Amino acid sequence: MHHRTSRRTLLTATAAAAAAAATGVVALPGSAQAAASAASTDSRLKRLIARMSLEEKVGQLFVMRVYGHSATEPDQADIDANLAEIGVRDAAELISTYHVGGIIYFAWAHNTRDPHQIADLSNGIQRAGLAGRTPLPLLVSTDQEHGIVCRVGEPATLLPGAMALGAGGSRSDARTAGRIAGAELAALGINQNYAPDADVNVNPANPVIGVRSFGSDPESVAGMVAAQVKGYQSAGIASTAKHFPGHGDTSTDSHTGLPVIRHTREQWAELDAPPFRAAVAAGIDSIMTAHIVVPALDPSEDPATLSHPILTGILREELGYDGVVVTDALGMEGVRTKYGDERVPVLALLAGVDQLLNPPDLKVAWNAVLGAVRSGEISEARIEESILRILRLKTRLGLFRDPYVTHRGVDRTVGVRSHLATADRIAERTTTLLANTGSLLPLSRRSHRNLLVVGADPASPSGTTGPPTTTLAGAFEELGFAATALSTGTAPTQAKIAEAVAAAAGKDAVVVGTYNVSATSSQRTLVSALAATGVPVITVAIRNPYDIAQLAGTGYAASLAAYSWTDVELRAAARVIAGRARPEGRLPVPVQRADAPAQALYPVGYGLSYRM
Repeated sequence: MHHRTSRRTLLTATAAAAAAAATGVVALPGSAQAAASAASTDSRLKRLIARMSLEEKVGQLFVMRVYGHSATEPDQADIDANLAEIGVRDAAELISTYHVGGIIYFAWAHNTRDPHQIADLSNGIQRAGLAGRTPLPLLVSTDQEHGIVCRVGEPATLLPGAMALGAGGSRSDARTAGRIAGAELAALGINQNYAPDADVNVNPANPVIGVRSFGSDPESVAGMVAAQVKGYQSAGIASTAKHFPGHGDTSTDSHTGLPVIRHTREQWAELDAPPFRAAVAAGIDSIMTAHIVVPALDPSEDPATLSHPILTGILREELGYDGVVVTDALGMEGVRTKYGDERVPVLALLAGVDQLLNPPDLKVAWNAVLGAVRSGEISEARIEESILRILRLKTRLGLFRDPYVTHRGVDRTVGVRSHLATADRIAERTTTLLANTGSLLPLSRRSHRNLLVVGADPASPSGTTGPPTTTLAGAFEELGFAATALSTGTAPTQAKIAEAVAAAAGKDAVVVGTYNVSATSSQRTLVSALAATGVPVITVAIRNPYDIAQLAGTGYAASLAAYSWTDVELRAAARVIAGRARPEGRLPVPVQRADAPAQALYPVGYGLSYRM
């Protein structure tokens, strides 16, 4: 690892001016001191902004992806990808060319191989930022929601995702999860997390949110969101509530289309707004926009990301939020449907956005904003408002004082035993038992020792865990069972179903991991065929908890919801099945009957327990 940059190198004259905002304030009583400190900070930051070129100002508005494990020496394949998509070779060249204010990490961009590498990449990015004409540290961000959206994987601690935490119902656990996740990200040099998800998932068919939401009750979601914000803040990183004004009631994925939400203004205020109000009250650092249309909030039917009535009228003026507003990724189809890539970033800034996240073509977007300022369509004062918010956040995070991390800090924080143990205990409190015919569960090793584990094996959210059937089988083995794993997939063929039925012969029970079962899914056929053998079948929904409604009549004996297929949640489900932990989770969303969707099969708060 590179040595820590010296204080003399780090604090050049311009950066020192901003750094001084955090120190040396004359003591004043209470709020007066806070007000004086804020005024002093703004004064110093405005002087810093005044020294920036227009190109540097425009660059501060962008948060961009970049390929590679290193800021200066990525692999050749990543250099080629960067040249093809961005026109630069590496992160350092991206920063020197476009003066971007932030960089976002993705596993698929090869940014997150292992903890020491991530820390080195983060330090290289900060060195590049401080080497510019106006030395500026960067916001390094990622989507580390945990559960099904996770960019940094093992050996970092993986925690239950939002809906699992909602099932656990403990705000303390939500806060603890945020604190652990935040501490580990901070140790890696990642200072802005695009979490928690503040959407209220009231549509079981929602293809993009689902278990990323804490649940369907606005007040419960609001409480969990506030708890997670406090957890992240206590770890010293920025958190981001998303996706404003609320993405929970859509059947369209904004990655591939433009969702329209038909809530009235009153329904929005009752259903969607409470978690965002709670986030603002908790001091949320940033809020992410949604690429959705809400006609009741903006009759023009512009996506919320581009809507002045929504972002300025409601978020800024009605909710009183003056923190950083970041777009969802600008390469998503939802924001590109109505306007071209050249107009989208300009319209977003005019709507009230501060950060432009991951445009598909940075050169086009950057030049479009530069041209809009030079032509007068966007005033320089307008973008300076956003830059001030961004620099305030960087100051609060201490990035002007010292943006670097160390390998020692990584080793003392990331994936440590206490964090892993806490994640396991939290996960146990989230697993939800929905059906238990004849009190089959908990399984006894004396009567049901020989198990077959079959089902879906979706790719790991972080690329570091699973596959789920193997993970479950391994967890049962560790608990003293004999377990065989057989992957049957999300759409098992007749041949694969026949193979599973043959493998069930002589087994004492079969555990089936199900994944978003539909009315026509062959996963239903698999469960029915296995149950017909007479061997008890236990289903575990490894994503959305709605699977049980589609499995009615298939003959399963017991059914659980795990809310994700990462190892921590699967191990917890195995311990619950084996009786090493009690099923404490309660549904945070209702499960409707498949044959009568207006009727609840299982209401919010439902969940069985063991008599032990």
